[in-house]
Amino acid sequence: MSDGSPPTVLLVDDESALVSLYERYLEDRYRVLTASTGAEALSVATEAVDVALLDRRMPELSGAEVLDGLRAADVDCRVAMLTAVEPSADIVDMPFDDYRVKPVDQADLVGLVEVLLERATYDDHSQRFFALASKKAALEVADETASAEYDRLCAELAEVRRDVDASLEAVGAEAAFSDLA
Repeated sequence: MSDGSPPTVLLVDDESALVSLYERYLEDRYRVLTASTGAEALSVATEAVDVALLDRRMPELSGAEVLDGLRAADVDCRVAMLTAVEPSADIVDMPFDDYRVKPVDQADLVGLVEVLLERATYDDHSQRFFALASKKAALEVADETASAEYDRLCAELAEVRRDVDASLEAVGAEAAFSDLA
């Protein structure tokens, strides 16, 4: 992405009509790679991928398995689960950055990609904070808050928030005294 070329988005869904629609939504702004199976997604995913949008429910390899494959292959991209599957406590330990329930319109899809690209510029603590906050919000919208996993997520989010706040305070203090040096 830093070489002046447009960011690369990988769309993965077994519904070809949906892949085509989403590709049309994005192709004017981004380089778009598409895959209709998990295996195909893993074969086209390289370090050039900036954002991956994964369906959860696909034959053979699920979106969760594709996500694990991307992480195992060290494909350092932001990942959103873009799916018709309502979230449940099982999402808490999945290493994605955002979770959206289909259908999404063009503005929502472009906005999601833009948010993920922006988050890629954040430090690790901030990226972790926003990933956890996204999971918490998804579970709250789905009214899936009565579980030990949700409670653990909230505790982890509070801890990461303290780390982010401490980093911001340190940066603020450094900036305040930089003119005195």
